[in-house]
Amino acid sequence: MGTMNISLPDTLKSFVDEQVSQRGYGTSSEYVRELIRKDQDRLQLRGLLMAGVASSPAAPADDRYFAGLRDRVRKSAKADAQR
Repeated sequence: MGTMNISLPDTLKSFVDEQVSQRGYGTSSEYVRELIRKDQDRLQLRGLLMAGVASSPAAPADDRYFAGLRDRVRKSAKADAQR
């Protein structure tokens, strides 16, 4: 694993220390790694959303579409409950 040292103003260091303490992180490094992972997830989601915006719509997202979607979710949940 690589090492990275960062400098923070006292107010940010206090904030990080508080988050580590209140949210159950073992170290400030764990907290920072979690922030980076969340940022990676956010960027990936943004990329997917932008790809979706750039694509042609496959079907209109009208009441019928959402009713079908809800139906599929219910059936899937019911099938999972039966397993």
